[in-house]
Amino acid sequence: MTAVPTLTRWIVTAVGLATLTGCGGSGGSDELAVIRIDGSSTVFPVAEAVAEEFQLAGNNRVRVTVGLSGTGGGFKKLCRGEIDVANASRPILIEEMEKCRASGVKYLELPIAFDAITIVVNPANDWVKSLTIDDLKKMWEPAAQGKITTWKQVRDEWPDTRLMLFGPGADSGTFDYFTEAVAHKPKASRGDYTASEDDNVLVQGVENNKNALGYFGYAYYIGHKDRMRLLPIERPDGTAVLPSLETVLDGSYQPLSRPLFIYVKESSLQRPEVRQFIEFYLTEGPELVKEVGFVPLPPEATQIALEHVHNNRLGTVFGGVPEVGVTIEDVLSREAKQ
Repeated sequence: MTAVPTLTRWIVTAVGLATLTGCGGSGGSDELAVIRIDGSSTVFPVAEAVAEEFQLAGNNRVRVTVGLSGTGGGFKKLCRGEIDVANASRPILIEEMEKCRASGVKYLELPIAFDAITIVVNPANDWVKSLTIDDLKKMWEPAAQGKITTWKQVRDEWPDTRLMLFGPGADSGTFDYFTEAVAHKPKASRGDYTASEDDNVLVQGVENNKNALGYFGYAYYIGHKDRMRLLPIERPDGTAVLPSLETVLDGSYQPLSRPLFIYVKESSLQRPEVRQFIEFYLTEGPELVKEVGFVPLPPEATQIALEHVHNNRLGTVFGGVPEVGVTIEDVLSREAKQ
């Protein structure tokens, strides 16, 4: 994969909120239209990049705010009507659909990219060459809590040193997907690890601890790849596969590849500035997705998504249940049928 700009261009540390204000306008901020986005920390860099480019394209009478509360937190805010767009690193779940229905909030589900959940260790770790899904399960399943505390307990040939784990919190869509893929049940995880909805905290934990292992979206690895080591996942046939543009596209990086989404509140989409922003997101987003470090969807996916916006196609094509192993072809097929 080619080098990409550092994530510090987009990551805002102050209270997890980035506010992009218009430049060159003569009026005060109370005259600006506001588009509110919140949710997934994985999707956050994409949303920030799109929002910045939207401003630079001359839309300086619109202010875009991008919060970072995790996928679950974003859906809560969407269903309460507090935001216009929810960033999500997994599809909406049945209980979230019911909350939106109860509050009268309707939404459009738009896939924007594919990601690879990435497993990393500190560069000083010289004993782990690759991992199986069973290794990850042994580390992360609920039964491991308080019991699997050293690397040697995972594999006997590894050293008898402390195992330090860093991962997303329970409001994260990455957490939901990872636990489903590894433990075969969403949210089934040990609790005695360093958890955060902010992937930058996890990155720093791995960078600063020799015995650390962490997982998060691929873009956060790309932004810090000189300070951590990427681990390949061993497939049943014995081959070890690293996450990359190619392995996500060809479906070989499984089961840790997954689609990323934005969910747009229908009533917000009726506002001209929101519709303009979403159309900009879908047409300009693929190139920015690649810059940030994710896998852009093919052009036909963009066209399908634009048609869904124009036709006001509501709801989800994922049925509200967790799914592992969804490929780009699966997403295209489902979207095309709607």
